[in-house]
Amino acid sequence: MNYEFILVDEQAQPHIALIRLNRPKELNALNLQLMLELKSALQSLDQNDAVRCIIITGNEQAFAAGADIKQMESRTPVDLIKIDQFETWDQIRKTSKPVIAAVSGFALGGGCELAMLCDMIVASESAKFGQPEIKIGIMPGAGGTQRLTRAVGKALAMEMVLTGKFISAQEAHAAGLINRVVPDELYLDEAFKLAKEVAAMSPISIRLAKESVLKAFETGLQEGLFFERKNFYLTFTSEDQKEGMKAFIEKRKPDFKGV
Repeated sequence: MNYEFILVDEQAQPHIALIRLNRPKELNALNLQLMLELKSALQSLDQNDAVRCIIITGNEQAFAAGADIKQMESRTPVDLIKIDQFETWDQIRKTSKPVIAAVSGFALGGGCELAMLCDMIVASESAKFGQPEIKIGIMPGAGGTQRLTRAVGKALAMEMVLTGKFISAQEAHAAGLINRVVPDELYLDEAFKLAKEVAAMSPISIRLAKESVLKAFETGLQEGLFFERKNFYLTFTSEDQKEGMKAFIEKRKPDFKGV
């Protein structure tokens, strides 16, 4: 499928798909059409058995510098309700396969929220993260106050949200927002390296494990433990479980089929 504002390579590497946000002149500002295209692409890749891990990236200057303010400036609350633009974000959040954000340059506002919507974040040394919505008289609306606080804690999240402060990739890593920081020229290679490690595992176990980790942010401990145990039991219904344990005993690399 051809898209206007994103580029999709379903087999950028074996079992790994790459989605590139493609509004370079606008620093990949997230307009409504781009988000709809991103939702559509992720839903398609989620149904593609050949894909086991997905990378979302921008370019060296910007992952995404925020929402498209020109598109938002004149809208009323009723307009926003009719558009229901956050439904798109909710659907992206439901992607069952692991999603890695490869970030260089600006990841601000909606761009930071989109990166946090992913399961892991690899960043270049030049990456900047922030929620600067307060500077234009609004506040984060796509999860910035919630996911950022869960990632970095109340104090830093409050400072970033109330002042619009940016933090560097190094600061984001130290705060627990991102997985790793690498030189600018290596950030996409590093994302592929991480994706390759994930894609080598059992797709069924990966899906159930991802669900369980996310559940830790959405429920109390006891409910989370119950959910984890249920998914643990489910892994024993798969051929991958039998292959993985047999390979371990035989001291060889497992050949996971996703069944």
